[in-house]
Amino acid sequence: MTAAHPTAAGDRAPRAANRNRSFRFFDETIVPVSMPSDAPPLLQVIVDTEEEFDWSRPFSRKTTGVRNVAHQLKTQAVFERYGVKPTYVVDYPVASQSGGYGPLRELLADGRCEIGAHLQPWVNPPFVEDVNYLSSFPGNLPPEIEREKLAVLTGTIERNLGVRPLVYRAGRYGLGPRSLGLLDRLGYEIDASVLPGVDLSRRFGPDFSGFGPQPFRFGDAGRRLGIPLTVGHVGALAGQARALYPWLDTRPADRLMLKAAASRLRLMERIQLSPEGFTLVEQVRLVRTLLARGQRVFNLSYHSPSLMPGGAPYVRDADDLAHFLDRLEGLLDFFVNQAKGRFVTPLELKQRLDRSAPHD
Repeated sequence: MTAAHPTAAGDRAPRAANRNRSFRFFDETIVPVSMPSDAPPLLQVIVDTEEEFDWSRPFSRKTTGVRNVAHQLKTQAVFERYGVKPTYVVDYPVASQSGGYGPLRELLADGRCEIGAHLQPWVNPPFVEDVNYLSSFPGNLPPEIEREKLAVLTGTIERNLGVRPLVYRAGRYGLGPRSLGLLDRLGYEIDASVLPGVDLSRRFGPDFSGFGPQPFRFGDAGRRLGIPLTVGHVGALAGQARALYPWLDTRPADRLMLKAAASRLRLMERIQLSPEGFTLVEQVRLVRTLLARGQRVFNLSYHSPSLMPGGAPYVRDADDLAHFLDRLEGLLDFFVNQAKGRFVTPLELKQRLDRSAPHD
């Protein structure tokens, strides 16, 4: 059995890169993509479509139930009212079991969604690594294991869903030293794994603190596109977030509840564009703040088990589900009617940017 090894993300990923200039992320050149300040805001929806499991327990190869996928029709109905075509990035349990891929095939047949890949190593063959916290990040695996797992997932999606996935999100946002290069070689067009400005190296994950919120180019001749999740700091001290937030994101600070205090006092809070754990008011505040800073691309995400009460920590019962759906619909309504935005898929966004890119 081959054991996974740690990735020195904190040592090798940039911490203070100029976010308007190219920089290095491990061995990859990252080139941020600028968009006109008068361009309409664009929102895409990417769903981490995966098995339901108890997030408080250790990772296990045995947790492969996919009953939650049939529940996606609840959000699909909301999406279709607003003309949103979600991208379901599916992991191996979903792609390999009829209860997972069956409901998605029906949506695909009617052109109501797009499909991407989501690599969760502990439930994705080949099963050769130890299952532990460290190896739960795909990028921490030895390169040949990461490659083989993604190749197996890609082939399984092609076989059972009839499409080749072109959009990728690493499980646990776990990009590593070879991940972006691997996506390039396997023909993926888009990575959607980056949490901009967030350093996960203390938790053995990647350090994304060099990334800004804008899309970026990577791969041979910059032909691939990265689309970060929408995460940002708001509040009176948001401008000092890069210096101050790491001090709040520590165990001693958690024990003193400093992060909660900073949020309650509206000094600084980190908000993600997601109905999971964030209110509609918080998400609207984030979008307004980022629009004022010039951001034009937004990425809304959630985990598919949240649509099945008890499938994820964010939705425990029917009341939680109703609030979840209300937050989702409220955000879509705000985005199109007040922010005057438009909805696109990740691949549509890439096509737009490719067309507008300067040519030699």
